[in-house]
Parts: sequence; C-alpha cells; structure tokens
Amino acid sequence: MRRHHQLGGKFDRIIEDLVRDFGGEGERALLIQEMIATALRFVNEKNDRGELKIVNTALRELRYAFKIFSPYRHAKKVCVFGSARTPTRAPEYRMAKQFAEEIAREGFMVITGAASGIMEAANAGAGRERSFGLNIRLPHEQEPNPYIIRDDKLMTFKYFFTRKLIFVKEANAIALFPGGFGTHDESFEALTLIQTGKTNPFPIVMVEHPGRPYWKPWLDFIKKQLLKHHYISPQDLGFFRIVTRIEDAVGEIKRFYRNYHSSRFVGNLFVVRVHRASAGLAKVLNKEFKDILRPKGRFEIIGAFPEEHHEKETLHLPRIAFHFNRKNYARIRELIDTVNEY
Repeated sequence: MRRHHQLGGKFDRIIEDLVRDFGGEGERALLIQEMIATALRFVNEKNDRGELKIVNTALRELRYAFKIFSPYRHAKKVCVFGSARTPTRAPEYRMAKQFAEEIAREGFMVITGAASGIMEAANAGAGRERSFGLNIRLPHEQEPNPYIIRDDKLMTFKYFFTRKLIFVKEANAIALFPGGFGTHDESFEALTLIQTGKTNPFPIVMVEHPGRPYWKPWLDFIKKQLLKHHYISPQDLGFFRIVTRIEDAVGEIKRFYRNYHSSRFVGNLFVVRVHRASAGLAKVLNKEFKDILRPKGRFEIIGAFPEEHHEKETLHLPRIAFHFNRKNYARIRELIDTVNEY
C-alpha cells in the first residue's frame, strides 16, 4: 500500500486482513485498502454530518452504478440528452426515437436520464433490453418513463455530479437534441473533458430538425464569442458535428469506430488501438501529425503491452503508440478521423 494512505502498524494489518477475508487480492485489494484507510481518516477530522453524508452517498451511488453496468462493459453505448419537456407530437421527439431505433440496430445500447420527452423517446426507440436509465431525485420527484421504469438497468441518483460522471464514463458517443440548462450542462461537460483529455475521445452529434434550427444558432454564439475572443481554438470545433438527418447522426458514430477502437496512456505513451494498421498509416501520421509529438518522437505500430494482459478482448489489436505532447487534444480527434480512412 502507498505510504501516504497508511494509518500505522496494527490498523494497516487489520485492514489488509479484512480485505483478504472478503476475497480481495492484487492491485484491487490495495486500492480497496486505501479507500478504507481514507474513510477512517474522517474519524478525527471533525467533518460535520452533512459532509460525511455526501461522501457516503456518492460512494454508494458509484458502487451501485458500476455494478449495474459491469455485465455490459463491452457493449458500446450512446448517451442521448435533450429536454424532458419535449411533447410526443414534436418532430424532435420522433427524431430521437428514430435515432435510438437505428443506433440500437447497429449494436449500440442507449443511456438516457430516464425522464419524459427526448429521454422517453430514446428509451422507446432502443427498447427496454438495450436501454439504461439514470434518473435523478428532484424535489418534485421526477418519475422514470414507462419504457425504463422497473427495469434492472434503471438507477436513481441523489447527486448530479455522480450521475454526470457515470454518463461520461460509460459513453462511447453522445447525441444531443434540443433541450434546456441540463442539456447544455451535459454538452459543455463532455466538450470540456474531451478538450482537456480527461476522458477518452468519442463522437458528439448535435441533432436538430431542419425546419427548427437550434444547434446552428448555438454554434453562431460559439464562433462569435468563444472562437473570436480566442477562448477556444478553431480545431476545437471538430469535437462535434451538427446534423439535421438521423442517418447522418448514426453515420457519424459508426464512422468514428470504423477502424478506431479505443485509446489510453500506457506509461508515457499514448496508445491508440485500431482494427487495422500498416507501415503506410504510420508514415502518414508521422508526416501530418508530427506537431503533437514530443521532441524526437515518432508514431509506431506495435502490439499489446504487458500492462494490458488482463484486457483479453483487445490483445489481438494493433496499436499506434507515440509520445503525445498533451497540448492539443483536438488534434487527437483529427488523428482518429485520419485513422478511420484506412
């Protein structure tokens, strides 16, 4: 166990024995021991009851969500966001339902906030078997929609921050339909995390009806205020696509995973897993993306690392490995687009 989390002698041994008795072993056991040691530190830190309730509730919500998603870990998932106030007669409702139907047909599962409106439409389109619902407990008691209520994949959260963490952690793509503050909260959360490299890259599609512009006026504001004043870079606009046709929304998500599989850091190397790679692809990347390499760095095609031995389902995939300078994650999105052309 890491020294700064130890409590000292007898207590460390008690925690180690306790975790071992529950069947914990290896790195997982060490992390659980650290969690227990951290919790015990609250005893002498004079936190009030409200602070302890926040920690306790957050931990319980996250543990339960991890448990529910665990059997579906290898299924790709799309989070669908939009207004709970969208009526069933609205064209956006019909578009959200059609989108969920088609993306589910492509093998994806759908995650929504479990409420009415756009969320109901998406759960209806995907069907109960391919739907998750992440409900939030509100003062006026937000009821789950009939397409996810009483399903084992329905979760109810007290805190928005734990709910948002699960949305982004489980997302392999995000589809945004017109909505209110919550929709914009989720959109900027996702964009911020991708821009700063705090989550793996994934496609974001913003869907609007061709006769009812919503995201295009939003983009005008982004360009006139954020881009014009250099609060973002021009390349950051590549993190999302605005579409008016459902086939374009589905196509954008499918295209993102045509060759690209996933990515992560292994030590100091940024590693992109792909379905196909070649010396020709490495040559193109070394020519077109040398600006994101650290000095003397190169793109190389390699196999799996020893650290990835437990990820059996990806061991056969080739990797593109390079020393990323971590300065421009928008270029990572452009790199993925280039990889998907091969």
